[in-house]
Amino acid sequence: MRIPRTAATATAVVAALALTVAGCSSSGGKSSEEKTKDGASGGKGVSTPRMKIAMITHSGEGDTFWDIVQSGAKQAAAKDNVDFLYSANKEGQQQSQLVQAAIDQKVDGIVVTLAKPQAVQDVVKKAVAAGIPVVTVNSGAQYSKQLGALGHIGQDEGVAGEAVGEQLNANGKKKAVCVIHEQGNVSLEERCAGVKKTFKGSVENLNVDGTNTPAATSSIEAKLQAGSGGTAIDAVVTLGAPIAAAAVKAKGDAGSSAEVDTFDLNAAVIKQFKAEEIGFAVDQQPYLQGYLAVDELWLQKTNGNVIGGGRPVLTGPAIVTEKDVPALEKYTARGTR
Repeated sequence: MRIPRTAATATAVVAALALTVAGCSSSGGKSSEEKTKDGASGGKGVSTPRMKIAMITHSGEGDTFWDIVQSGAKQAAAKDNVDFLYSANKEGQQQSQLVQAAIDQKVDGIVVTLAKPQAVQDVVKKAVAAGIPVVTVNSGAQYSKQLGALGHIGQDEGVAGEAVGEQLNANGKKKAVCVIHEQGNVSLEERCAGVKKTFKGSVENLNVDGTNTPAATSSIEAKLQAGSGGTAIDAVVTLGAPIAAAAVKAKGDAGSSAEVDTFDLNAAVIKQFKAEEIGFAVDQQPYLQGYLAVDELWLQKTNGNVIGGGRPVLTGPAIVTEKDVPALEKYTARGTR
């Protein structure tokens, strides 16, 4: 696994807190020796007062990435005696309404994504003004501080895209298509922009509907067929693991020899590595994003801590290749990587 140099300066607290992943009882002080669903062993739960934390994301239906984020958040919630509430909507206005619902429930903390910052910025400010601490995760890091959030947890999307461009260069690629599965998502656009910044070949963006796999597959297939003349497309970069499967199928249907590369890991991507259907993946450790977000709100409430001193806490990127599969397979199988 290769970590881009610009990401290696992430605050050391990520590594330190990652060591506390072992699960704990949510009963507040009771001990539990049973293993949690994600495979982490139990231990001592905290005795701090019960908290209620809401996470509201921009996840589309069927996006397995957010299952991994939730897995981390739930593990931290069990340890920290937290009542964890999750909701999501890919449409910015609906996501904003879900944040308002959390405010109305008088939760003790909010975790929110800023994929479409203009749609949610007012309600995030409203939460902060109401005295509810907010942590942003995954997307929109550049907007987090100005909205009053405690901090942001995720990867630098531009740096991640640049790492992909450099890896494509190393793999000898000349013409790539960057597949955006949610139009208007600022983080996805930043990734493709990063690819273009460092890739020495040509890059074209392709917008598809990530919640409609058959349509996304057809769009990618059509793009590969259209690019078969002249300099053929020799790399397809997908920005999420579920879309990687669509790209693999589209490649086969189009009779293309393009390399499929993707952002994010899951069990399906590991299988695709084994079948030599994926060239490389970018891991941003979504489990950590959920885990650290809940833990930050608990630490702030109980001890006045701010992870990273208010600066973004980086959970990635790292370039994963087939050689990393043996070390990661058991974690992806249990849904934590």
